[in-house]
Parts: sequence; structure tokens; C-alpha cells
Amino acid sequence: MDVEILARIQFAFTIAFHYIYPPLSIGIGLILVILEGLYLKTGNKDYEILTRFWIKIFAVTFGIGVATGIIMEFEFGTNWAVYSRYVGDIFGSALAAEGLFAFGLESTFLGILLFGWNRVKPWAHFVSTLGVFLGSMFSAVWIVVANSWQQTPAGYHIVGEGLHARAEVTDFWAMVFNPSSVDRIIHTWQGAILAGAFLVLSVHAYYIRKGRFIEISKKAFKIALVVATLVSLMQLVSGHSSADGVAVNQPAKLATMEGHFEKDKPADLYLFGWVDKEKQKVTGIGIPGGLSFLVHQDFNAPIKGLNNFPVEDRPSQINAVFQFYHIMIAIGLTLILISLYASFLWWRGKLFETKWLMWVFSFSVILPQIANQVGWFTAEMGRQPWVVYGHLRTSEAFSQEVSANQIVFSLIMFTVVYSLLLVLFLYAVDKKIKHGPYDESTNPITFKSF
Repeated sequence: MDVEILARIQFAFTIAFHYIYPPLSIGIGLILVILEGLYLKTGNKDYEILTRFWIKIFAVTFGIGVATGIIMEFEFGTNWAVYSRYVGDIFGSALAAEGLFAFGLESTFLGILLFGWNRVKPWAHFVSTLGVFLGSMFSAVWIVVANSWQQTPAGYHIVGEGLHARAEVTDFWAMVFNPSSVDRIIHTWQGAILAGAFLVLSVHAYYIRKGRFIEISKKAFKIALVVATLVSLMQLVSGHSSADGVAVNQPAKLATMEGHFEKDKPADLYLFGWVDKEKQKVTGIGIPGGLSFLVHQDFNAPIKGLNNFPVEDRPSQINAVFQFYHIMIAIGLTLILISLYASFLWWRGKLFETKWLMWVFSFSVILPQIANQVGWFTAEMGRQPWVVYGHLRTSEAFSQEVSANQIVFSLIMFTVVYSLLLVLFLYAVDKKIKHGPYDESTNPITFKSF
């Protein structure tokens, strides 16, 4: 393999592994705010027990997320030197804002969140929980802003030429509110909240199935179910808005996502299928003119196809982008269906009597994680061959001095270290889940310190 492909594989591996944890931190953070808010409002000790329990899982998740995120920043300099020079002014602004407005907020309140029980007033601890949650949300904002600028650049001008060219910020707020940033921030937040909510649903469905912590788990399950139902429905709106933005700003990506090749013809909306790149054909089941209708509310409206663009300006992995995109959509619809069905059973008073549904929720935690991963794969692979859309090609962005052997060695090293971290994470979380929210042999409101 050449250096470009290896550098892309390494970065894809490290960011995919890292992206397991920040969404969980955001989602669990929201659940913590709700649980602790209910405790302050009602004084019900069950909510205090649940808050303390999920803070422990949040801490493990947050810690590994921070550790794995640092690695990626070094990769920009080692493997993507030309890219780093080109976007340094843009990314520097966004990452500086993240440090000031996100990490600053999180670090201020994290110690109180983890160790402040019985040391500060309840309202002060709640403020710390809210601060850490908001910090994680703001952190996502600035990362997505930086990435969205690569997708839809705005508020900049180019200084220099060739390998020494770089983008400079001319309008900070135009850079922040570039054409795709708001849609992508909202969609990313929602995916993160679903990851956390379904983890809570999974754990407490497991307890209910096993006959452990039943009453307290019913409370937690209902809270997480409300969050999951509302947010999964909201994702339909943000997903549609994001797709509309792609149609305007990145039409080649949209054509790739639906395997649409023909020039300025109505485009079908596929439920599933397989793209034959050579024959320029999709084999599958779809709605004729469905994509045209979603974009223009007209089944006969033309959509730019891949043949509208030179071959060198199209994504090369068309079928992969198509599959990733449709997996994301399928999972999103599945989450809506199971959430709505569970809500219906709750209304009927039969939610916790439906054993098979508790079994489904026990394993549902994996679905938002897969959807988040394939959603990012769709966005990043669909942008190719550009690392900065329309300006800097991926083939021109990697470090010229790094050899293939060096990348292979570091990739093997990262694989080993990250595998150990994953095992450690699963072991630590599994241990806390098996122990449960409180010691079953003692009074439920007797806690060990964090």
C-alpha cells in the first residue's frame, strides 16, 4: 500500500476508536442532568442512587475518550503535514475555542462532579453536573465546526501557492457558521444523546431481565426511553436538513450516497441495494424518483448524478459510501420503531411485562454506536477525493517525508494499545454494571465513595 492509503487507514482507525467514547459522554451527561435534577426536585433517594451509579460509568468513558483523542492531534503533524499547514489557521481557531469554552468548563467542574458528594451543597453539585455536560456539548461543537469547514469552506482566503498555500480566517463567525456546521452539530449531538440513552436502556433492561434492582431500574428506563424516543424522532428532521445541505453544497456526495449516475435526471431513493460502479447501476429496491421528491418535493425533478462530474472529482468507493449511508438510515428507523413501540407499551401498562422487548433493549446499545460510525464514514468517504472540499485533494495533503513502513509500525502499535484500552474499558464498565447501583446486601442508600 502507498503512504496515502496507509495514512488514511491509520487516521480512520484512531478516530473510529475515539468516537466510541465522546458520544457516550454527551449522552450519559444529559441523563445525569435529568436524574440529579429530579433528585433535587423530589428528594427521592432512588434518583440520587442512579446519579451516583452513572457518574462512575461516565468517569471511565470520559477518561478514555480524552486519552484517545490526544493521539489524533499528533497524527495531523506526523502524517498530514501539508494538510496541517493548509488548515492550521482554521483549525487553530476552532481548537483554541474548544480549549477555552469546552475543556475549560469541563475541567472546572469535573472534580466536583466526581468527588463533590457530601463536600458541596446539592445545588452546587448539580451545577457541576450541568457544567460538565455543557462542556462536552461545546467540545463537540468546535470539533464539528472544524470538520464542517473542510466540507463547506467559508470565511477564509488562500495565502501562498503550491505546497505552501494555506487558508487564513477572514471572518471568524462565517467560518463557524459555514453552510453545513449547524445541521451537522445538531445531528451529531442527537447521535451522541442516543448512544448514551441506549446504554442506560440496555443496562437497566438487563437488570429487569435478571430480577435485580427492579424498581430503581424502571425509573431509569422510563427516563432514558423518553429521551430516546424524542431524540430519535428529531433525528429525522436534522437528517433531512443535512441531506438538503449536501444536495446544495456537495452534490457529488449526494449522488454517491444514493448511487445516482445519470446526468440531471430524477433520482431514486433506495431502501437497500448494491452499486456496480463499472456498469453504473444499482441493484436493489427503491422508490422511483424518491430522492428527487425529498430534495425538491417533485418526483420528476432532476438531481445531479456522478456523470455530471469528472471521474477524478468523484468518490472512488461509491458502493461503500452507499452501504454506510443506508446502514445509518436503517438503524435510525429501527431506533424510532423500538422506542415508539416501547412507549406504546408503557402507555398500555405492559412495558416491563414484555420480556422479549427487554431482551432487545439489552443489546440495543450497539445500534447507535454503529450508526454514529457509519455516519462519519459516509461524510468523510463521500467527500473524497477532497480533504478540503474543492480546494485540497487528499492525495496532496499527506506528509511527504513519512514512509509506508513507519505508518505500518505505528498502526500496529496503535492497534495493540487501543485493543488493550477497549478491554480495560469493557472490564471496568462490566464490573460496575455487575455490582449495580448499590450493594444488594446492604441498605440501598449506603454508598461507597467514588
